[in-house]
Amino acid sequence: MKSNTEKFGKTPHQPSLWTRADALKVQADDPTTTQPLVSADFPVLSNEVFIWDTMPLRDLDGNITSVDGWSVIFTLTADRHPNDPQYIDENGNYDITRDWNDRHGRAKMYYWFSRTGKDWELGGRVMAEGVSPTVREWAGTPILLNEQGEVDLYYTAVTPGATIVKVRGRVVTTEHGVSMVGFEKVKPLFEADGKMYQTEAQNPFWGFRDPWPFRDPNDGKLYMLFEGNVAGERGSHTVGEAEIGDVPPGYEDVGNSRFQTACVGIAVARDEDGDDWEMLPPLLTAVGVNDQTERPHFVFQDGKYYLFTISHTFTYADGVTGPDGVYGFVADSLFGPYVPLNGSGLVLGNPSSQPFQTYSHCVMPNGLVTSFIDSVPTDESGTQIRIGGTEAPTVGIRIKGQQTFVVAEYDYGYIPPMLDVTLK
Repeated sequence: MKSNTEKFGKTPHQPSLWTRADALKVQADDPTTTQPLVSADFPVLSNEVFIWDTMPLRDLDGNITSVDGWSVIFTLTADRHPNDPQYIDENGNYDITRDWNDRHGRAKMYYWFSRTGKDWELGGRVMAEGVSPTVREWAGTPILLNEQGEVDLYYTAVTPGATIVKVRGRVVTTEHGVSMVGFEKVKPLFEADGKMYQTEAQNPFWGFRDPWPFRDPNDGKLYMLFEGNVAGERGSHTVGEAEIGDVPPGYEDVGNSRFQTACVGIAVARDEDGDDWEMLPPLLTAVGVNDQTERPHFVFQDGKYYLFTISHTFTYADGVTGPDGVYGFVADSLFGPYVPLNGSGLVLGNPSSQPFQTYSHCVMPNGLVTSFIDSVPTDESGTQIRIGGTEAPTVGIRIKGQQTFVVAEYDYGYIPPMLDVTLK
């Protein structure tokens, strides 16, 4: 297998590397990069559905938008099944953990609205049953296009395969709430190519999802970030000197880390409507470090490109580790080179005492970070847990150059607008 540099050859840019040396700098429980503890008595947004990945309505510049004073979020959502026999244990009790763990197979896109940027009211499904071409509707991004209320929802259509798609509809407001109308025709955009981005045929554990379109503040072009894995047959990748980085003596052994091949992908639109896309080489690769760089997104600040992505402890490679949470990198231009924030990449991780309390963090341009509650211990031993499936407390971070700092904690699911659009 070719090295990272050889693999992408004479391309528009060379991917930046998240190296094993960088990952060795990750420090769990550093108070400046650790999410505050989530209480086990957290409120639940709905007893009828689970929610996880949260996607605030925004514009192509990244601004979180409200519409006629209504804030809107989209969420991955699945019905709770407290009375379904398959989720009743041998003692006749509802096995919420098993129900929660099965949610991905029935994930659908729902929307919620609020006057306060919290206290969310369920609006319902975005697309009617049968509109989406695949079984699962996985995460993406809703974009408010104009003052007529048109919305492009980019998302991941999964099973069979995994395809980046979009569907256009419209947001409608009244004094009493918000409706989503017209989301009826899903347009496939692109899939993994097997040359730059790994396919399911190359690796049954591949990832290709989470579209995040944006307009580059410098060249004005329309681009899209997405999660991928570096192309090649599973286990064939080389973890060379560049991927290892400057490690201390005794840390040269990479074990089986060739199986971890995550990358942050990028594509550029050939048209203004975002209907025709060309995939480009990844912005960032994590070969030998991690196998997932989910939900990549940008914050543009001080003329710099702050690239954020989420990842898990269990997706780290042999010999390196870090908490579930959000990781970040910064560059002076879109195509890099990117360097890890805080020296390691870790921006906001779960505390070791509650390693699964939150996930799927989204860093917004105002420094607020939203996420969902996964599970929180209810006893000192950590053997008893409470399943979440609801919004976590929002956290405030401050970004200064190549460093970040946790500076505030807010209410559950607090996602205030940065811009209000009056519909015409």
